[in-house]
Amino acid sequence: MIHPSFENNLGGWSRREFVRSVAATGLALGAGARALAAETRSGDMLYRPLGRTGEKVSALGLGGFHIGTPREEPDSLRLIRTAIDRGLTFMDNCWDYLEGTSEIRMGKALRDGYRDKVFLMTKIDGRTRRAAAQQIDECLQRLQTDRIDLMQHHEIIRLEDPDRVFAEGGAMEAVLTAKQAGKVRYIGFTGHKDPLVHLRMLEVAAQHGFHFDAVQMPLNVMDAHFRSFAKQVVPVLVKDGIGVLGMKPLGSGAIMRSGAVTASECLHYALNLPTSVVITGIESLARLDQALEAVRTFKPLSEAEVAALLAKTASLAATGQFERFKTSAGFDGTARHPEWLG
Repeated sequence: MIHPSFENNLGGWSRREFVRSVAATGLALGAGARALAAETRSGDMLYRPLGRTGEKVSALGLGGFHIGTPREEPDSLRLIRTAIDRGLTFMDNCWDYLEGTSEIRMGKALRDGYRDKVFLMTKIDGRTRRAAAQQIDECLQRLQTDRIDLMQHHEIIRLEDPDRVFAEGGAMEAVLTAKQAGKVRYIGFTGHKDPLVHLRMLEVAAQHGFHFDAVQMPLNVMDAHFRSFAKQVVPVLVKDGIGVLGMKPLGSGAIMRSGAVTASECLHYALNLPTSVVITGIESLARLDQALEAVRTFKPLSEAEVAALLAKTASLAATGQFERFKTSAGFDGTARHPEWLG
């Protein structure tokens, strides 16, 4: 059972306070607690354990959607390689991003020895074995690789999605087959809608005797106040040694428009949680510089510093207006394209 203080307060704790509380309460969190103490820095980049996989990855992840948005392909390739040269190892992508453009560009950028420098993650939408298997092979072809380091079930946003993934003839069968064939190393899932759906996915997985390696979700200064993944899901992941992948640290740009906090404050807050990786959209070298500077200057936040950040955002976040991915269908690609599910 999770200690109530973890369930209610993690979203406002610093990493240091989280570890201190673990020690004080005697709660055995195994790999999760060890991961928080195992962070290392090389140059300006932080590296953190990915749950209990034994892998170590950059604390900053390169968002896959945005690397497909520069108008000219050479600009995308330059951006990806520059990020890797400057210490980023975690590469995010998805089968459906920009009709495959993001994966195609990343595949080209990872030629000439770059593939072996990164931890490559991508996602599939298929909920049936057939659709998932086809999408896995297309991902491998576009990314020009023989294996995906982390394959994730994408957009687990409906309460029925977990049942479809784990059903007989469902997507998990295809992913496990791909893993047995050496095409996939680790398995996770993502979602942006509601913590209850994530908890349902973990529950169904447990019923099938399956342990996820990583889980991705929105983690930002607004999330702490509204349908909070940090408060409801992160403690479960840490307890079970599952890698915590944060996304939307700037709320897809909406948090910046609130005027309440800076980009650096947003990234520092997300890095301050027990995240293995904070995945952020980077569509230009200027944005890359901004994100890297946030990592370079990051230090564990005090309780007072976290409280001050959350006080700035409490009233603005109360209705989810700056996290529309939770409250609207505007970010639900599989809702607009149900054929992707199979």
